[in-house]
Amino acid sequence: MNQQYVEVSDPEQRFFCYMVLCSNHAFYTGWTTNPERRVKVHNSGRGAAYTKTHCPVTLVYVEELSSRHDAMLREIEIKKMSREKKIRLSEEWLNNKN
Repeated sequence: MNQQYVEVSDPEQRFFCYMVLCSNHAFYTGWTTNPERRVKVHNSGRGAAYTKTHCPVTLVYVEELSSRHDAMLREIEIKKMSREKKIRLSEEWLNNKN
């Protein structure tokens, strides 16, 4: 039996890939439907196992994508980047944000 994954979502739902800088200066990348809320969760110690022990975290990059699947793929892509590329990505986002 061959099953295909079909994403069905609310057309109003938004999906984001994000990157935070942890207190140990490491980057953590994830996906979410609400980046600001997710950072609060990380900083409350209820986020990912890694960020629980490396709080506080600071939001350094956000990218909106068209679907959860695309956000998850972008997360994987960013996780594979070198630290130097992640630094450039976050610097560009922070400069364009202001």
